[in-house]
Amino acid sequence: MNRDVTQILSAIEQGDQAAASELLPLIYDELRRLAASRMKQERSGQTLQPTALVHEAFLRLVGDNSKQWDGRGHFFAAAAEAMRRILIENARRKGRIKRGGELNRHDLDDNESITNPENVDDLLALDEALEKLAQQDSQLSKLVELRYFTGLTIEETAEVLGVSPRTTKRNWSYARAWLQREMGK
Repeated sequence: MNRDVTQILSAIEQGDQAAASELLPLIYDELRRLAASRMKQERSGQTLQPTALVHEAFLRLVGDNSKQWDGRGHFFAAAAEAMRRILIENARRKGRIKRGGELNRHDLDDNESITNPENVDDLLALDEALEKLAQQDSQLSKLVELRYFTGLTIEETAEVLGVSPRTTKRNWSYARAWLQREMGK
């Protein structure tokens, strides 16, 4: 019996342990593509690979039966947040300065890798700024996670958030400007 992602997520919520094994093959390629798009500019020798990022995010998402999924979009939004958390934890593990330090202004670029070793301090500053943005507007924070941390296109992000691509594009421009201003302080 072939079930779609939403049905499988519902089964996981109901405590069906076997449903997780059905889910991974359905979403793995998409999650792997998203992780790879953000990590494609990594230097050789980087310890965190896209496959490891996908697996860690997946385990966090389906390992806790208390999570409730409102469909495929909600799941991928949670995946974006999980990937963000993993990348932040990885940066902190590397012993970088958490706050302040000798940070330089850094513009958010659609195509830039966020896990490049030279950008670890910027990644931590971005995380701090995103926390502030989430307090003011959680939708904008989710949009940034989806675009920047998982590399979704404007159209894919709009679908996940349930808004038009035009609104997503406008909000993305605003969120980037807000974060750049916040990180430049």
